[in-house]
Amino acid sequence: MLLALAAIVTQHNRVSHTMMLKSTFTPLFSIFPAKPRTPKLFHYRTITNTFTPNPPSVRQNASSNTLTIPPPQLPPTSAYIHLPFCRKRCHYCDFPIVALGSSSNQTNDEDPRILNYVQLLCREINATKLESNTNPPLKTVFFGGGTPSLVPPRLVSSVLEVLRLKFRLSSNTEISMEMDPGTFDSKKLKELIGLGVNRVSLGVQAFQQDLLKACGRAHGLEEVYEAIEIVGSCGVENWSMDLISSLPNQTPEMWEESLRLTIEAQPTHVSVYDLQVEQGTKFGILYTPGEFPLPSETQSADFYKMASRMLSDAGYNHYEISSYCKSGFECKHNLTYWKNKPFYGFGLGSASYVGGLRFSRPRKIKEYMGYVENLENGLVDCRGNDPIDAKDMAMDVVMLSLRTARGLDLKSFREVYGGSLVFSLFKAYKPYVESGHVVCLDEHGTAVSADELNTVLLDVDKIRRRLAYIRLSDPDGFLLSNELISLAFGVIAP
Repeated sequence: MLLALAAIVTQHNRVSHTMMLKSTFTPLFSIFPAKPRTPKLFHYRTITNTFTPNPPSVRQNASSNTLTIPPPQLPPTSAYIHLPFCRKRCHYCDFPIVALGSSSNQTNDEDPRILNYVQLLCREINATKLESNTNPPLKTVFFGGGTPSLVPPRLVSSVLEVLRLKFRLSSNTEISMEMDPGTFDSKKLKELIGLGVNRVSLGVQAFQQDLLKACGRAHGLEEVYEAIEIVGSCGVENWSMDLISSLPNQTPEMWEESLRLTIEAQPTHVSVYDLQVEQGTKFGILYTPGEFPLPSETQSADFYKMASRMLSDAGYNHYEISSYCKSGFECKHNLTYWKNKPFYGFGLGSASYVGGLRFSRPRKIKEYMGYVENLENGLVDCRGNDPIDAKDMAMDVVMLSLRTARGLDLKSFREVYGGSLVFSLFKAYKPYVESGHVVCLDEHGTAVSADELNTVLLDVDKIRRRLAYIRLSDPDGFLLSNELISLAFGVIAP
């Protein structure tokens, strides 16, 4: 039986419980929905709206702490902004959204649903307490949704202005916006560029009309090509294209075509997500993972390998499990997540990671309105009195680092969590180094062979001098990432 990552995460955060690990797992990349927000890897506590007693948090349920708690985090320099509006809900989507109707291609400034929400969002930003008197300016802002490109530029401008006044923006802040085909024209995109938007994430998902229709996407193939043309004509250099694999009735030939046409469009970044069937969605009602018309696990793995091969051959760096880019075009905002750095989240259902704690906002508009009102009145406790558990933090670092091509920085990890834990991780991963799923690197990025690793592990000083990083191989190690990361959980919190 496959173990869903949600179960692993629950055990990860409630480490006093027995860790039950299975021998087979769904690929870790598959736990990300088609359009990722903050990593769906953690148990985020929901913010309480008043100072009533908080429910026990993951920190309070953690086992006794035997690791050193890292030094306090610096204030966040990234902000995620949730704009929940869509023309309609896609069949795979379980995000908090507001469906405007299929005809809402170009919304006007006076749509009360959008206007009222943006005003509420700005109130939340204004009411947020700064972490210190010397907060650094924001280096990344990411407008996600939903379909942010449905929001009129005038209202996007009002959000950016509140962010500037509250947090300041650096001179070269990466400002990303998710945009769907059919929801913007050249005029709107040029207005957004004028406001400072300098990175576009285009939600294409597939290059087959039948697949787009089967997914419940509001756009068609003609609009995909129009959107690509608009992005190019407006001179947007830093842009990404999203694709989804393992869709119902998707064939290898279809997937190869989508990858080929993506490469021909020449985006500087490509995100590839394996479909995750979520409970409560239309797909969750219609389909069972691994059963026809969804592909088998083997077929899904083949899709992943094809993407890795084709995109790498086309000059894209596979820098994170689901992410590829031309040199220098990594998504700086998403790197905040993978590097386990703090970030703000604002808007319906969004999550923050501040002061070592993760917390999320209500997913329903009425509850979110109450949250903002209470925040303004000083009645929201975003932190509570929960102790920060070093084991949780160590597992976060390992889990996120192993999603990246760079891997886990052993020197930094050792300085915070100790050499004995690093040694234990190497012992656990030794068989996977021999099988080629895990790669050990020295400070020059040269792979250390399995035979040499056996010798190095006999001498603690050699481990410190010889081994600098540990990473998963591409693509085989990434495909086994759930098991390998769960193995690390068992070492950190046995």
